[in-house]
Amino acid sequence: MKEKFLKYFKGDTSIWIIVFMLSIVSMLTVYSATGTLAYKKMGGNTLFYLMRHGGFLLFGIGIIWVIHRIDFRIFKKLTKLLLYLSVGLLVFTLLSGVSLNSASRWVSIMGVQFQTSDLAKITLVMYVAMVLGDNQERIDDPNAAFWPIVKWVGLICLLIFPANFSTAAMLFFICCILMFIGGINIKLIGKLIGCIVAGLAFLLLLAYAVPQIREIGRVSTWLHRIEIFIGKAPADNSNDDYNFQSDHSKMAIVHGGIMGQGPGNSTQRNFLPHPYSDFIYAIIVEEFGIVGGTTIILLYLWLFSRIRVVVKGCRSAFGTFLCIGLGISLIIQAFINMGVAVNIFPVTGQTLPLVSMGGTSVVFTSIAIGVILNVSRHAEGGDLATQEATIDNTNKTTDN
Repeated sequence: MKEKFLKYFKGDTSIWIIVFMLSIVSMLTVYSATGTLAYKKMGGNTLFYLMRHGGFLLFGIGIIWVIHRIDFRIFKKLTKLLLYLSVGLLVFTLLSGVSLNSASRWVSIMGVQFQTSDLAKITLVMYVAMVLGDNQERIDDPNAAFWPIVKWVGLICLLIFPANFSTAAMLFFICCILMFIGGINIKLIGKLIGCIVAGLAFLLLLAYAVPQIREIGRVSTWLHRIEIFIGKAPADNSNDDYNFQSDHSKMAIVHGGIMGQGPGNSTQRNFLPHPYSDFIYAIIVEEFGIVGGTTIILLYLWLFSRIRVVVKGCRSAFGTFLCIGLGISLIIQAFINMGVAVNIFPVTGQTLPLVSMGGTSVVFTSIAIGVILNVSRHAEGGDLATQEATIDNTNKTTDN
């Protein structure tokens, strides 16, 4: 049985196990969490969202399988093209995107809606990994890696920022971590972070000083959520449902106790606005208790530990940085989602990777995991470094 599995599912076996375990948890929780939604929109057909989500999960696993089997070098070749495509889609999203919750985050192409920031996130990580990998011998030269990276990080984060502050901030943070690991001067990274923090602080003070600025885009929503989170503003459900979401999320967690109320027995799923996506972790804890919630945390920590193993075994600079960037993005996103549910962070809208319902989330999470398994597959086979070394030697011979 094991031999048959390893024949078709290459790469790190533990990562495959984690994918299947998270998918099972996702099916159980989404089925429970979408009950109210099914009665509101599907006439009580509770199987509708379960079947749709199950289809997305199967499609996502198919994406993982396909990506982990293809030639690794194709990611590097497609990076620049995907980068330009991501910028174009982000601009189009800001100008003509589908508005959801007062923010233009989605585009609709041939009837298919997806969140363009998810594509940009993966593409930018690929670009940073490529630049760092290609310039390790000149990493001390700011013009070799630092400024080329900052240029694209600044552009993409700036395009994401108006509609999705949390994703822009998370992506910027991930790129800074990659630059640090890649050997870029920490003083340069520190100055960059300092400039961004100072700029955000200035915009925050300006928004308080000039009331008209609060009416631009989602500025008032951001400020209101921050004020409530730090206890500087009273709950005002007519303005923002942040306090409502946070309170019912905490109720769900308290109600879960040690062992939980059992699958399908959540009560807060009937009150939380997005129990199947943004607050799915609260439903997991309510139904499966602290034991279930801890298990989810351990699964993501296990995933992180396996990614570290993959990185240690990889002899390709590009593959190493790509695996680190995508791995960190998945883990950070997961812990932000869980942190929001327990009120450690303000509401951000980040989903729980491979658990939350949502086609875009599942698809792009699957792409990231597929790439990580691809790196793992080549690291185990030992052929990637040989391929890249052969290519480099060929290029040098041609140049001479």
